[in-house]
This record gives sequence, structure tokens and C-alpha cells, in this order.
Amino acid sequence: MSQAKNGDTVKLHFTGRLANGEVFGKSGEDQPVDLTLGASEAIPGVERGIVGMEVGEKKTITVPPEQAYGPRREELVAEVKKSDLPEHIVPAVGKQLRIRRSDGNDMQLFIADIGEDTVTLDGNHPLAGFTLFFDLELVEIC
Repeated sequence: MSQAKNGDTVKLHFTGRLANGEVFGKSGEDQPVDLTLGASEAIPGVERGIVGMEVGEKKTITVPPEQAYGPRREELVAEVKKSDLPEHIVPAVGKQLRIRRSDGNDMQLFIADIGEDTVTLDGNHPLAGFTLFFDLELVEIC
């Protein structure tokens, strides 16, 4: 039986969980996810976990932060005055914002906290710093 390898397009079912069991992502019941291994379409730890799997195989993998969304970086968290936000922005915890950095690149932020006169903006991925657990089932190697 053939095994998944870099360059293969595969279909798989997955459930992504945190250590406390909270599910943060899942494929549809009848909708497996398509991805091409080695094309950076998934976090590196998931791609590594799929390589070598056979069709029909199920397994659970553990992905440390370094192979997922990286460690949490406190330098990406900043408290700013509400008055510094554009007028059309209504602050809400979890709201995502996109800003243009001085180097011209865009950066995705989310509002982590709201104070009386300030908001805390966080540029970390929401799953940064977490060890992630994935239940995988390889459905097809295309």
C-alpha cells in the first residue's frame, strides 16, 4: 500500500484540539480537507505527521508550538489609546484588525482586552504558544 509523501495531494479528516480538549478546528463530516504535502498548506507539524500515512490510517499527533504557530511573543502585544484607533473601529474583544507596518507589509492583530481608555492589541496568532493535538484520518492520496 502506498504512503503519503511530499508532493502528494491528500484528502484527510482532522480534529484539532488543545491540551484541555477544546476543539479549535475540524473538517466537515463528509468534507475531507485537500492539501498538498510540502506546499506549506498546513502547519509544518501536521504535514510531518501525515507523511508516511496510508489510506484509511488514523492516528493522533502532538504538535509543539515550534512546529505550529510558534511561541507566544510578548513584544507583539501593545496597549494603545482608544482615541488612536480609526473612528470607524468599534472595539470588541476578539475583533481582528489589519494594519500596515512601516516596512509596507500588513499585520493581522486582534483586540485582546478593552480598558476604560485603552485597548490591548495582540499580533500573535491565537494558537501561538500552544501544543496542539490532531486526530488525523487519511482518506485518499490523489
